[in-house]
Amino acid sequence: MPEPTGQSSLRGPVEVIGTGLLGTSIALALRAVGVDVLLSDVSSEHLRTASGLGAGRVRRPEDRPQLVVVAVPPDHLGEAITGALAASDAVVTDVGSVKSAPLAAVRELPGAGRYVGSHPMAGSEQSGPLAASATLFDGRPWAVTPHAGADVAAVELVEELVRACGATLVLLTPEEHDRAVARTSHVPHLLASLVAARLAEAPENHLALSGQGVRDVTRVAAGDPALYSQIVSGNADAVLALLGEVRAQLDDVMAAVGAGDRDGLRTVLERGVAGTRAIPGKHGGPPRAMASVWVQVPDHPGELARLFADAVASEVNIEDVRIDHDPGRPVGLVEVVVDEGRAEHLRTSLESRGWTTQR
Repeated sequence: MPEPTGQSSLRGPVEVIGTGLLGTSIALALRAVGVDVLLSDVSSEHLRTASGLGAGRVRRPEDRPQLVVVAVPPDHLGEAITGALAASDAVVTDVGSVKSAPLAAVRELPGAGRYVGSHPMAGSEQSGPLAASATLFDGRPWAVTPHAGADVAAVELVEELVRACGATLVLLTPEEHDRAVARTSHVPHLLASLVAARLAEAPENHLALSGQGVRDVTRVAAGDPALYSQIVSGNADAVLALLGEVRAQLDDVMAAVGAGDRDGLRTVLERGVAGTRAIPGKHGGPPRAMASVWVQVPDHPGELARLFADAVASEVNIEDVRIDHDPGRPVGLVEVVVDEGRAEHLRTSLESRGWTTQR
């Protein structure tokens, strides 16, 4: 995490309104680099927990923050941002996942130039201050979305916040941001929920065939429905536009399946492959060709550590790891993702050390 310097415009104190996962994580990250943090929350329990974790001190009436970070649920963003702008002359940002809606609530207000939206692309399936971490944002993209009337100094201060938290700055307009998150987050979440819903009333003997593929596709559907309904409805225009495209493509798929049109199906599937390859690769670089090596791992303590040690001995860098928790197998199946050119070497090396791989 970067250390504060004499050139930094972020001196503090920084007030964090909302001490859930994101708010408390921001506070902890700022405290780690020596910035004074003030905490506010309508929940006295969250406030007490966050301050007990060392995230900052409870704001007093006489405190004058330099920057206010609003980290409240989407339905309350506009009200909280408006209140923060009226309460002091501080720069105000928020970390909500939709940017056009809160901007519309404050655009015509006095002091609107001190508001600069932002959105860290980081989180967890857990919530609340106890799930927070000072390293939550390390290396993660964090969008800063200045509007046309934003003060230059305010934009620069929010950029300093991003750097102080260890994140990677991404500059977007509010409209660009909302289209981007609709494509990469909101619509995928809805589609995962639709797929997962087909499982909710499935016969038990159907569910017995569940494998890692369906787990991968439906994982994000386990998110909090109340929160995600706020997020999606707040980004309705961008989400509806993409859902319209998906609906048209679904009609094409249904027509191809009904007609036995394998060429049409192949076209759809090839587009899907192209989409997976468009996702940025390691450290934000271009995607690289990867391959999976599937290894059977006994369900005993220390076996994963032994597998990783043997992979190190094979001089192969592991890029990703997934574990298939199939209850029907007496052993776990670990998917080790490596550079495509090193997969066969790793497979052979592990087999020579007594591991069973799937070919």
